[in-house]
Amino acid sequence: MKKRVAVLGATGSIGKSALDVIARGKDHFELVLLSSHRNGDALAALGRQWPGAAAVLSGETGGRERLFAAIADSGADITLNGISGAAGLEPSIAAIEAGSDIALANKETLVMAGPLVMQLVAEKKVNIIPVDSEHSAVFNLIENLTTNQHQPTRTEERSLQSTGSCSSCGSWLNEIILTASGGPFRERSLKEMENVTAKEALAHPTWNMGAKITIDSASMANKGLEVIEAAHLFNVPSEKIKVVIHPQSIVHSMIRTKDGAVYAQLSRPDMRHPIHAALYWPAVAATDLGRLDFDTALSLDFFPPDMERFPLLALAYEAVRKGGLYPCVYNAANEAAVAAFLAGRIGFLDISRITGYVLDRDWSTKPDDIAAIMEADRQARIMAEKEF
Repeated sequence: MKKRVAVLGATGSIGKSALDVIARGKDHFELVLLSSHRNGDALAALGRQWPGAAAVLSGETGGRERLFAAIADSGADITLNGISGAAGLEPSIAAIEAGSDIALANKETLVMAGPLVMQLVAEKKVNIIPVDSEHSAVFNLIENLTTNQHQPTRTEERSLQSTGSCSSCGSWLNEIILTASGGPFRERSLKEMENVTAKEALAHPTWNMGAKITIDSASMANKGLEVIEAAHLFNVPSEKIKVVIHPQSIVHSMIRTKDGAVYAQLSRPDMRHPIHAALYWPAVAATDLGRLDFDTALSLDFFPPDMERFPLLALAYEAVRKGGLYPCVYNAANEAAVAAFLAGRIGFLDISRITGYVLDRDWSTKPDDIAAIMEADRQARIMAEKEF
């Protein structure tokens, strides 16, 4: 039986890569839903290419409500959420409520509402399979090492499937190590970054991604978001999550076990690899996407990040340690500031300044529901806007 797949954000970078994976595996997948925010022409073209899938344009009047209804009616076995930014949270919730597994590329889902989302995942007995290359690597490393450590109980199997972790991991997992390319400015001083342009910031050295995530990579806010996401997804404290700069983007992340050994996942920097792994999970399926070539010289470099030059990474660690609404506000303020930078309203270094300014308030309230999360997101954006 084919796996029924919904692709949210189908016209974006992640969505296009997902559709390529699905097209290569037509014998395994049935595409049931496509969505885009405002790219109606591209969505219409995809609708003609995939006539069996419903297509929803969420950015038009009433579009969000139609998207939620379409998610509920799609009958998807797995929903790939490739929507950019905070707009992806509520579609993730809708898919989980509908009983669909989530192939999660929208890290904001867990950054904004990690405890609430993971509680809902457990209640609905669905699985989150991460699509970010870093979290995909950690997920698969933990899953394989957990299987090798002992045979998990049924309860532990569910925990493993839902979070990429299990109740026994604390006995052997010492550290999660997230790799970061360092972006285009990894060797520039703060002074040199004062006048960088959006064009320079969008010139990522290894990955081809959407504008927002590319700017976040340049500022290392993206890695900060990934630290917060990993803390919730794998249920580990932030002090057990380390970031290391790895310019080649070949090692996608590592884990260290308590005996000191480090296990790594390596592949070419192509988002189709983690998407392939997520869509086929729990199976490990062959792919023709290309293999890492060891027949030619290959160098792998690693060095620590500079928190002073990239303060958004330090702010993310602070936000996840404080908990409450701080992670949500971190995301909202940064997202608003990135939009202002892309519009030419502020400078590159203003992104971290404004995010820090908004975080320098009391956001310690523990949210009871998604409505409280969305209200904090709104307030943080208003506060950030006053600093532009």
